[in-house]
Amino acid sequence: MTEPRTTRTTRTTRTARHTVVVDLGFGDAGKGGVVDALCAPGGPAARAGTRVPAVVRFNGGAQAAHTVVLPDGRRHTFAQFGAGTFHGVPTLLSRQVLVDPLALGAEAAALAGRGVVDPLGLVSADAAALLATPWHAAVNRARERARGAGAHGSCGRGIGETVAFAAAHPEAAPRVADAAGSPERLRRRLAVVADWARATIAGLGLPCPPAELPAVADVAAVYGTFARRVAVVDGEALLRRLLAAGPVVFEGAQGVLLDERYGFHPHVTRSTTTPRNALDLLAAAGVDAGDRDLVACWGVTRTYATRHGAGPLVTEDEALAPLLPEPDNGTGRWQGRFRLGYLDLVTLRYAREAAGRVDALAVTHLDRLAALAAAGRLLLAPAWRSPAGDLLERLPVAAEPDLPGQRRLTALVAGCRPVLVPAPADPAELAGLLAAELAAPLALTSSGATSRDKAWHPGASVDHHTGSTYVWARTIGDVAWSRVPPMATARWSRACRSTPATGSVGDGSRPRPRSPTSPRSTSRRSPR
Repeated sequence: MTEPRTTRTTRTTRTARHTVVVDLGFGDAGKGGVVDALCAPGGPAARAGTRVPAVVRFNGGAQAAHTVVLPDGRRHTFAQFGAGTFHGVPTLLSRQVLVDPLALGAEAAALAGRGVVDPLGLVSADAAALLATPWHAAVNRARERARGAGAHGSCGRGIGETVAFAAAHPEAAPRVADAAGSPERLRRRLAVVADWARATIAGLGLPCPPAELPAVADVAAVYGTFARRVAVVDGEALLRRLLAAGPVVFEGAQGVLLDERYGFHPHVTRSTTTPRNALDLLAAAGVDAGDRDLVACWGVTRTYATRHGAGPLVTEDEALAPLLPEPDNGTGRWQGRFRLGYLDLVTLRYAREAAGRVDALAVTHLDRLAALAAAGRLLLAPAWRSPAGDLLERLPVAAEPDLPGQRRLTALVAGCRPVLVPAPADPAELAGLLAAELAAPLALTSSGATSRDKAWHPGASVDHHTGSTYVWARTIGDVAWSRVPPMATARWSRACRSTPATGSVGDGSRPRPRSPTSPRSTSRRSPR
C-alpha cells in the first residue's frame, strides 16, 4: 500500500469525519453500494476537497458479498477487498479480519479483469490477523452436512472454525505474519490445522471430498506468494497514519442480526457485526471514537427484510420473490435460499439497540417501493404477535448476552407472527419514518445500484424530515395508524400513546393483495 501523505496537522484531522458502516439486518442491505458512494468522485470526501485514504475491513472474512455497480456497467461482489477499490482506494485488512489468501487471489484476478490495475498492490494485511485455510472450510462444510435438516446455515468458508480453532489452540493458529515469515514455520502450522481437520471430519463419520483437503505444501506456496504481493503491516501503526491523512471508511460485513453475541443462535456468524470492532480499532489508534463530530456510525437498511438460509424471518412472504428480483443473491450450496419479507420495525429496533450506536441512517432499495405498491404488498410490521398473543413492539437486548439467553430469544422469535400494516408509498416519507423510528438522521438514500443513484442528506436530523410521517398507536387488542407532524423519536413515541385510532388492520403472515394505502380492516389466514 502506498503511504499516504500526512501534511495535515492534528487540529485539521479532527475536522475529518470517519465513517463506520454496519448492516442493521441479516446482511445484504447494500453496504457495498454505500461504501462505494463514500469513496466515489461525487462522495462527501471529494466534495470536501480530499479523498478517502483507505477502506478498513473490521470483521468477518471471505464470506462477505458486497456488490458494487459502476455507472459504466462494471460490477463486482467484494469479499475481502474494500468496496472502494474501483476508485483506487486501498484496503486495510485489520487484525479482526480472517484473511483467506486463496480467495483473495481469486478476487484480485476478477478485479484485474474488470480494469483494476494491480489489485493486490492496494491491499495491506495486519500481521496479527488469523488465516482462514481450506481445512477450516472443510470442517465447516462437514459439520453442516452432518447436521442434515438441522443445518445452521453457513457460507462454507470456515469462518467459525477458524475462530474456534484459534481459541482452542492459540499458539498453533496460523496468522498473516506466518505467511511472511519462515516457510518451514508456516508449513508446520498449516500441517497442525490439516491434521486437526482430518481427525475432526473422520470423527463425524462422513467422507470429505479430496479437493477440500489440499496438500500442505501447495497451500504454503500460495500463502508465501500472497505475503510477497500484499503489504504485511503493523495494522495499528498504519491506521494511525491513514486517520491522519483523511476520512477513513470502516466497512462492516454481515449484519447486526447475525452478530455472535446478539444474533439469533444458532443462526449467527462467528464475528462481531456491530460497530464495536471498528470503534476499538479507532480507540487503539488514538482517536476519540466517542466524538460524534469525528466518527459517525451509519446503519444501513433496505426498505424490506431479507436473509439467506435458515433462521427466523418473521415477516417472510414467498410471494415477494417475483416482485423483488435479486441478480446477486440466489440459493447457495451452504447458505440456502435467499428469503424476502416485509419491512420489520421490530428487528430494526432490536438491531439499533444491539449495535450500541447508530449516528445516521442509510436507506437503500427505495426504488423497489413502486413494484410492491403496484402489487398491493407495500407493507411493514410495526409489531409482532407472540405465541401467547401478546403484542411485541421490542425485543429484549441483554446487557451481557449469553448463549442460553439468545437461544431462548430465538425460540420466541421463531414463534411470532407479524402485525402488518400499509407502509408509505412515497420514498421520502418511508425514509423519514425509518429515521424517526430509529432516532437517527438520514445520511444517504439509495434508489438504484450505482453511486449516481444515491442522495446525500448532509446536516439532516430527525426533526428536519419534511412531510407527514406515519406513526402507530396501540388500542385494545388492535393496531391503528395516524398521521402526525414529524418529531424526534422520544416525543413521537409519547404522541403515539395518545393519538386516537383512525383505522386498523389485522395481523398474520400472508397478507391478501390490496391497496397499499387502504385503512380498511382485513382478515388474514392463520400464520404457517
